[in-house]
Amino acid sequence: MHLSRKQDKFQPVSFDRWRVILYNIIMAKLKLSIIIPTKNEERDLPVLLASIQDQKFTDYEIIVADAGSTDKTREIAKKFGCRVVGGGMPAIGRNMGAKEAQGEFLLFLDGDVILSRNFLSQVIYEMEAKEIDAASCGVVPLSEKMIDFILHEVVNAYISVTQYFYPHAPGFCIIIKKSLHDKIGGFNETLRLAEDHDYVKRAKDKGKFKILKKAKIFVSVRRLEEDGRFNVSTKYVLCELHRMMVGEINTDIFKYKLGQHYDKVKEKVKK
Repeated sequence: MHLSRKQDKFQPVSFDRWRVILYNIIMAKLKLSIIIPTKNEERDLPVLLASIQDQKFTDYEIIVADAGSTDKTREIAKKFGCRVVGGGMPAIGRNMGAKEAQGEFLLFLDGDVILSRNFLSQVIYEMEAKEIDAASCGVVPLSEKMIDFILHEVVNAYISVTQYFYPHAPGFCIIIKKSLHDKIGGFNETLRLAEDHDYVKRAKDKGKFKILKKAKIFVSVRRLEEDGRFNVSTKYVLCELHRMMVGEINTDIFKYKLGQHYDKVKEKVKK
């Protein structure tokens, strides 16, 4: 269709139009909100935050949901530019962080993990390319002991196989669309253990859940070292059997305590 000269002429953008453009830029939705529940993580949190800063992907915000730390956790978080909100047990902290989040996707991490190179780019790319609504990834232990690699490979194989019919995801690495998080009502705050597995189980009922293929996350083995590898492994096996045969865990039969590692460190120092 032929355009007249009048239509071909450059038309300056009006003030109102510039105002709309500027508003859209300012209000543009963040791609990712990273949410980290903490309690007394002054030792490990700086390492995690540094690994986030080293990522090429930068369209994110970091929210630290702190459960009343008595060390420098909050001070460190603010120094790295994080928003700090109140927290509690992991489910409570994650939900409180999610309420403040502005991102299209939510990434739940623990304070003692480390992101691999290009982790964020790989996660977002695969989530969008495969139209995934919720996901987790493979884990690599921060350890030089063969037994730790064997234990984590067993876990990786288990969550990979069960993702299709009985999904699992470690709470230290779950990514989900915020719209889906809101739709399922967030984490169940009444559960005392395995609230992360319950969360992705409900997410799978409403959306597409996958274990991502490329992204890997490094995870601390401090709980294995402090509580003993046999004890931790036995606890998780019993936890899984309880969920299968009885139901979700809403009592403290497994004696989970947030920030327990910090209390043990203080006891060692006193000795």
